[in-house]
Amino acid sequence: MSDAKKIAVIAGDGIGPEVIAEAEKVLKRTEELFGYKFELEYGLFGGIAIDERGTPLPEDTLAICQKADAVLLGAVGGPKWDTNPKELRPETGLLGIRKALGLYANIRPAVIFDCLKEASTLKPEVLEGTDLIVVRELTGGIYFGDKLRREGPNGQEAVDTCTYSVKEVERIARSAFEIAKTRKKKVASVDKANVLETSRLWRETVIRVAADYPDVELEHVLVDNCAMQLLRRPSSFDVIVTENMFGDILSDEAAMLTGSIGMLSSASLGEGSFGLYEPIHGSAPDIAGKGVANPIATILSVALMFRLTFGYHEAAEAVEKAVKEVLDAGHRTWDIATDKSAAIGTGAMGDLIVAAIKA
Repeated sequence: MSDAKKIAVIAGDGIGPEVIAEAEKVLKRTEELFGYKFELEYGLFGGIAIDERGTPLPEDTLAICQKADAVLLGAVGGPKWDTNPKELRPETGLLGIRKALGLYANIRPAVIFDCLKEASTLKPEVLEGTDLIVVRELTGGIYFGDKLRREGPNGQEAVDTCTYSVKEVERIARSAFEIAKTRKKKVASVDKANVLETSRLWRETVIRVAADYPDVELEHVLVDNCAMQLLRRPSSFDVIVTENMFGDILSDEAAMLTGSIGMLSSASLGEGSFGLYEPIHGSAPDIAGKGVANPIATILSVALMFRLTFGYHEAAEAVEKAVKEVLDAGHRTWDIATDKSAAIGTGAMGDLIVAAIKA
């Protein structure tokens, strides 16, 4: 029996509790098959924490996360809290927990399952061979820059400041190059260097880091062009590295190549092996409680946790193979089903995947 790994489990809002429940089934199954031991501790976070505790990120939840080896997060947010002041919005808690835990690299894989090509809005021949990762910087840029509301000459003005340091760019660039070394050895660095000073610093720094990775091919792509090329030639990308806001947008675009945002996992990493793992989809309040949400992104986030934080590569591969086996057998949740009447629910999809996991 291996040493117990501590996982902070934060279900969050909307469909978060539903997809997290399926991920917990996977954790239990891998304990049985591989002899692992997981200690789960639960915390409130996001909108539900605002309602019950008056803050999106309670101190005791943060403490649970800081003591854990990894964090498993469902989803946060919803229109219920959209009109709250900034400090009482779920997104503020999300930015806060990333900063408090030192998470600066967001890893978002986008892989096309052959059996799901029909679920995408792109032609199958365009999607052929698509297997990419977006590496997004998480703690800098316009989301964390100074913000100001003021009276201007034509009424009220708003200012958001985008700031990046060489250190911040260096560390995210190295993360991308290290990942690329294990894949097809290609990095596309995305910026807006023709307009933005922060992007010019970004490009200069990435070029300097690239000199330490002579076996990895570096391509510079302007963000607007990258958005087009993701739809025109997605299979040509391997690892995309970019700043916070660009990465937020491009990774969601990449998600839709797969046919559904409900398919894609993510990892937010800092120094060492600690990471926060979550599906990239939101809380989807319109379907919350209906039992129709797709749990695959959350289950694949568990596989990422196994691989990147715990080094449980055999279990990670077993989970990923189980997902592929279930999809190849034709099982679909509503979001990826061409025949909606044949779609299965959240729990049924989770059960099928758990049953398909083999040692």
